[in-house]
This record gives sequence, C-alpha cells and structure tokens, in this order.
Amino acid sequence: MKQWNSIDEVLTYAIGEEQAAADFYSRMADNAKVPGMKQTFHGFAQEEMGHKARLEAIKAGGKFRPIPRRIADLKIADYLVDIAPDPHLDYRGALVVAMKKEKAAFKLYSDLAASTADETIRAVFRGLAQEEANHKLRFEIEYDDLLTEG
Repeated sequence: MKQWNSIDEVLTYAIGEEQAAADFYSRMADNAKVPGMKQTFHGFAQEEMGHKARLEAIKAGGKFRPIPRRIADLKIADYLVDIAPDPHLDYRGALVVAMKKEKAAFKLYSDLAASTADETIRAVFRGLAQEEANHKLRFEIEYDDLLTEG
C-alpha cells in the first residue's frame, strides 16, 4: 500500500479516483440502450463530479465533512457473479457492474484509511468510503426493487 507524505497527495489521488468513476458512469450512460439507464448513469457521473469538486475544495483549504452515520449494507453485491462492462448490458447487468464498482471503491478507501497513522488522512478516507457505501446501497435497493417487480 502506498505511503502518503501529505494530505495533498491523498486528495490528489482521491480526486483522480472520483474522475475515473465519473468517466466510467458517463461511458455506461453513453452506451446504455434503455433511456432510464442512461439517466441513472448520468446521475451517478454527476454525483462523482460533485465528489471531485468537494475534494478539490478541501484541497484548496476547505473542510471535509464526512457522512455522520454508518451506511447500511444489503450485501447483495457479495452474492452476484462479476459481469464485465459491456455496451449491450441490460439494466440488471449494468446495476451489477455498478454495485461491484462501488463495493471496490469502498474497500479501496477503507484499506487506505487503515494504512495511515495520520488521523486527518484517515478521516478523509473513511468519509470517502461512506460516500461509496451510500452509492452501493442505492444500487442494491434499485436491484432489489427490480427483482421484486419483475
């Protein structure tokens, strides 16, 4: 695991991760065949860009305000087979990809938080992990609703 020399390095890394996530969701939206799917993924791309903007503001001297509560985990993603991102995915498959991506982001930020002794950096990563957990929960609820309806 990388050793961080400053909060600036941590924030630069996290900003890059949020941009990559926004790019991923934008590609998924652009390739989606179902209008509702396009809208869902564009919304998540915008959220990731909002996270990036918040991190850039923190880097410029602002304060990080993490989510004050622990996010529930339905663990649906734990029991699903991995699916590769593909332009021809149906809505269910796209939700699986999104859940797995958010789960991986949560784990990354949790591991990064555990890898540092700097409490400020740890708090930033814990907050980012909670943001990703919230995204995963939203995808899990949508997936569960889809299964119950269909």
